[in-house]
Amino acid sequence: MTRFTRRSVLAGAAGLAASLSAPALRPALAAGEVRVGFQKYGTLVLLKGRGILEKKLEPLGVTVKWAEFAAGPQMLEALNAGAIDIGQTGEAPPIFAQAASENLIYFANEPPAPKGEAILVPKDSPIQTVADLKGRTVGLNKGSNVHFLLVKALEKAGLAYTDITVKFLPPADARAAFEKGAIDAWAIWDPFQAAAEVAIKARTLTTAEGIVPNYQFYLGSRKFAEANPKVIGQLIEAIRETDDWIQKDPAAAVAELAPSTGIPAPVLAVAVARQSFGVAPLTEKVVADQQLVADTFFALGLLPKKITVADAVPRIGL
Repeated sequence: MTRFTRRSVLAGAAGLAASLSAPALRPALAAGEVRVGFQKYGTLVLLKGRGILEKKLEPLGVTVKWAEFAAGPQMLEALNAGAIDIGQTGEAPPIFAQAASENLIYFANEPPAPKGEAILVPKDSPIQTVADLKGRTVGLNKGSNVHFLLVKALEKAGLAYTDITVKFLPPADARAAFEKGAIDAWAIWDPFQAAAEVAIKARTLTTAEGIVPNYQFYLGSRKFAEANPKVIGQLIEAIRETDDWIQKDPAAAVAELAPSTGIPAPVLAVAVARQSFGVAPLTEKVVADQQLVADTFFALGLLPKKITVADAVPRIGL
């Protein structure tokens, strides 16, 4: 797998600036602050806990402002609205964000982590297979990575998307509905997935293994990236260092980060073990996989128009 090195980070930052050189998108001044959106999963929440990005950006005179979001769709809505500059999400949210705005670009991705998302059912549920979901109600966050998992899992089981009832709920509301029996199944990602498994013994109907990759993407505002290529380069370097640290000593990562993230250590340990680490440029294979997500949602009538994912990928690493 292609990975960023220190040299490639610097070269990539320069290339990013060149590839985003349209005059109409160039803001007058580079930012003195980078606003980073994060969720309770993935490398950015771990990066926040260690303060590495702040240290790397201090010589550039750039400060960091962190903003937590319940899920990727909400985060990228904020990015398109100009409320944040950078974020990290799964596969589906960037598809909807790109359909809404040309401002979104992809910086990099983490390797697939198919065990880090799943369709869960209560431990005593009579539902034993995905095919048993026919006529049932499934809760999920609209436009999230598990939205794509659900569509493809149903397809693999010989069911249509219209064979079930989908109830769109953010993670906290979905957890409450799941425990009350208001939904029959819950499509969810880590660490909410791990929390449900640990706390209420939710049963896994299927993970994404053999169904969809479950990539994590680093994304941002095209305008911000054009004006601040050095910030993007330092961000990627900070992510690389954090990824390396977690892979070398996951137990230490859990012990250090559980208090700062508010995630109980046993839950965080499960989630970290299922996460994949190794920040890399987007390859043609990754772009093709994302295009399948876009085409799938368009065919279901969930996207207002067809999109070309490659239009949001600077020509670096392809």
